[in-house]
Amino acid sequence: MTFEEVFKENLERSELWLIITFRTPYGPGETMDVMVKELEKLGWKIEFKANWWTADVPYGLIRIDASYNGKEKIILGKWVLGSKYEIIKVDNMEFEEGKEEFFRMVDSITSTLIHDPVIRTMREQY
Repeated sequence: MTFEEVFKENLERSELWLIITFRTPYGPGETMDVMVKELEKLGWKIEFKANWWTADVPYGLIRIDASYNGKEKIILGKWVLGSKYEIIKVDNMEFEEGKEEFFRMVDSITSTLIHDPVIRTMREQY
């Protein structure tokens, strides 16, 4: 399954959060760029994007807030470094459940990120 297939099957669902767990052969920046390009190809406008990852263990989290024809979606990419792209799991979550998953993942990357002003601002928004 590809990002394009996942997006086509899930972006029109009613849940706010789309959470994709996958392997990637690329680093954080390039991996986020791949997701952004696929969303833009489908006509979605990127409103916000951010990327958090660990230095010790090769995994991280991508957050993309996107909109299309008045519909909003938050896409979380939970990634781990691998030899090729491979979608492991796809979840759709309502607001509260997705928000908790997002904070849990950020906290799991490193507790020091909570002191980051971007994270504090995002926490205040939700």
